[in-house]
Amino acid sequence: MRNGNLRLARGFARPALVALLIAAGLSCLPASAARLGDLCEVQGARGNMLKGIGLVVGLSGTGDGAKNAVQSQERMLDRLGIDVSDLKQLSSKNSAVVIVTAEFPAFAKEGTQLDVKVDSLYDAQSLEGGMLMETHLYGPGDDKTVYAVAQGPVSVGGFNADASGGTQVRQNHVTSGRIPMGAFVEQEVPSRITDGQRLQLLVKRPDFSTANTLQQAIERSFGEGSARALGGGAINVVIPDMEQDNLIGFIAKLEDLEVQTEAPSRVVINERTGTIVVGGNVIVKPCQVAHGSLTIKIATTPTVTPALSFTDAEPVVTETSDVEVTETEAHLMPVEGTSAGEVAEALNRLRVTPRDMISIFQALRQAGALEADLEVM
Repeated sequence: MRNGNLRLARGFARPALVALLIAAGLSCLPASAARLGDLCEVQGARGNMLKGIGLVVGLSGTGDGAKNAVQSQERMLDRLGIDVSDLKQLSSKNSAVVIVTAEFPAFAKEGTQLDVKVDSLYDAQSLEGGMLMETHLYGPGDDKTVYAVAQGPVSVGGFNADASGGTQVRQNHVTSGRIPMGAFVEQEVPSRITDGQRLQLLVKRPDFSTANTLQQAIERSFGEGSARALGGGAINVVIPDMEQDNLIGFIAKLEDLEVQTEAPSRVVINERTGTIVVGGNVIVKPCQVAHGSLTIKIATTPTVTPALSFTDAEPVVTETSDVEVTETEAHLMPVEGTSAGEVAEALNRLRVTPRDMISIFQALRQAGALEADLEVM
């Protein structure tokens, strides 16, 4: 296995196959122990999403050009007691209307600080150097309760630079930024995690085998009948009498339990980045694979025929198109493997790009040769 992996790294050092190589190394390990708290969470101990519409000011001419941005300035000034009789007095180039979002964690108390995310809503070019004015954050749906108030300087983590001649240099997305600890909780959200006798654990990746393993681990520590799996996604846990007055301590003990887990039989594909990750239990049945690519290149060349002398005729422009078709050779290659390492070594022999590898995995799944779930991000 080690020699095969070394040949893979030297022969095809691309991001997708690096991910295959990592998965191959992990597949050699036996079932590993994981914390119960990393596999599931307590029902009721969940966060909520907050949102609001705000105004970022202090921009250096990179703000909105939309009319609504000027109206937003008028409303903000009106709240501050400044009367604007003529909207023409306002310019939106130094301000931008933004959507402000934040995650309200479970059990957050009044005064807790939250990170907020700021995204441009209209046509602002950059939020660099801007300041978010006081923005009320509301709950999901039509909830009009103000749960938090956000304000502060926006950090975009990038820049825009324009030079003469139309040259531009950009780094990261400057129309989106964050304000670390930029909001204060104003209203608490009540959370209920138990009825006094039991609580329920939600499996983060519902699976019957995982739920059964979690139930057995809890029963080994707290006695038979202390847990009952409700399908593959939830486990009902009875709170022992001796732990009734120490619920937080009991939940902490639950989360610290070690559970033996197996790597899932799954292939995860990210088509945007060309990344492929293969789980340790993936199996490819014996099959033959050939993969080629077809490239079509069309070049258009304009040809100008001058007009006749001493006439009012105009030059005639005609276009000549050259079409070039290139198809790479492809040969059938045997592909099979009972571990991620063997799968990586077999696919490496095809000498294809990560984009082609994604197509091959999809075809293997369609042909029934891939014994794994295929997940496309």
